[in-house]
Amino acid sequence: MTDSVPCEINVSRKEHTLKAAIAGDWVLGAEPPPLEAVLAKLGDGSDIKRLVFSTETLGRWDSLLMTELIRLVDYGAKQGIQVDTTTLPEGIQGLLSLVYAVPERAGARRQEMRTPWLEIIGKGGLRIVKDIQALMVFIGETALSGFALMRGKARFRSVDLWMNIQDCGPSALPIVTLISLLVGLILAFVGAVQLALFGAQIYIADLVGLGMTREMGGLMAAIIMSGRTGAAYAAQLGTMQVNSEIDALKTMGFEPMEFLVLPRILALIFIMPLLCLYADLMGIVGGALVTVSFFDVSLVEYLNRTANAVHIADFFIGIVKGGVFGVLIALSGCMRGMQCGRSASAVGDAATSAVVTGIVFIVIADSLMTVMCNRLGI
Repeated sequence: MTDSVPCEINVSRKEHTLKAAIAGDWVLGAEPPPLEAVLAKLGDGSDIKRLVFSTETLGRWDSLLMTELIRLVDYGAKQGIQVDTTTLPEGIQGLLSLVYAVPERAGARRQEMRTPWLEIIGKGGLRIVKDIQALMVFIGETALSGFALMRGKARFRSVDLWMNIQDCGPSALPIVTLISLLVGLILAFVGAVQLALFGAQIYIADLVGLGMTREMGGLMAAIIMSGRTGAAYAAQLGTMQVNSEIDALKTMGFEPMEFLVLPRILALIFIMPLLCLYADLMGIVGGALVTVSFFDVSLVEYLNRTANAVHIADFFIGIVKGGVFGVLIALSGCMRGMQCGRSASAVGDAATSAVVTGIVFIVIADSLMTVMCNRLGI
C-alpha cells in the first residue's frame, strides 16, 4: 500500500473566474485543508461570476472530497456564482447529480426555536394537573383495595407482606442507626455552641430529645426510606411493567393494586412508626455521646434531663408523623412504578421520580402537621 499524498486545494483567479485546483488523496482519515480561503474569495464582494475545478493532480478520493465539494457548490449557489463541475471526474459528477436530483424538502433541517415562556408555564401547569389527577386515581384505587382488605376479600400472599416488612424493617436498621446517630451528634454540637456561652450545657439534652422525638427522628427516617424503599418499590413494579408481568396478573384475574401495592403499603405503615421510635432513641444516644464526652455533664444528668424534657406526647407526635410518612413513601413508590413505561430507561426514571415525589410529599406533610401541632398547642 502506497503512502497517502496530503490533500490540498489551491485557488487562482483569472478575470471573473476562480479556479480551484484539487490535489492529493482526499480519503477519510486525512486532514482536509480549510476551505475558508476559498469561501472568503467567493464571498468577498468581488465580481467573480464563475467557479471551475482542476483535478489533474487529484489522487484517491471518497466521501471526504464529496462533502467538501458540496460545501463549495452550495456556497457558490448562495452567492449567485456559476459552479462548473464538468472538469471533475465522471464518478464525482454522477454523485453530485444524484445529490441535487431531488431538491431538499422544505423544513427538513432542524431549526432552533425558542419556546415562549407562556407555553412553558402552560405545559408545566398541564403536567401538574395530570400528575394530580393520576395521584387522585391511584389514591382512590388504593382506598378500594383497603376496603376490600377490611372485608376480607383482598387477595395477596401473606409471604409477600412479611418479605416487604423484612426488607423495609430489619434490613434498614444499619443505615437508620448511622444517620440517626449522626443527626443526634449534629444537634448536640449545634446547640452546644450557643448554650456553652451561658454555661447551660445541660439543656443540650432538651434540645436533642425534643428535636429528635418531634421532628428529626421521623423526618430523617422517612427521607432514608424514601431513597431506599420508595425507589426499590418503583423499580420492582416498573420492571414488572416492562416484562408485562402486571398485564399477566390482570389476565389471570388478579387485581394488581391488591396483589402488589397493598402488601407494600401495609409493610411501610407497620414499620415506619417503629423505625421512627428507633431513630429517636439513636439520636438521643448520639446527643449523649457528645454531651458526656465533650462537656461537663454526666450520663445520669443527661438521661434525667431528657426524661424531664421529653414526654409521651412528644414520642406520640413523632410516631404519628412516621406512620403518615410511611403511607406517602409507599404511595409515591408504587404509583411511579405502576406508571412506568416499557423501556429500561423508564425504570430508572420511575425510581428517580419516586424519590423526588416522596421527599416532596414528606416535607409538605411535615410542615402541615407541625403547623397543626403548633396551633393546637400540642
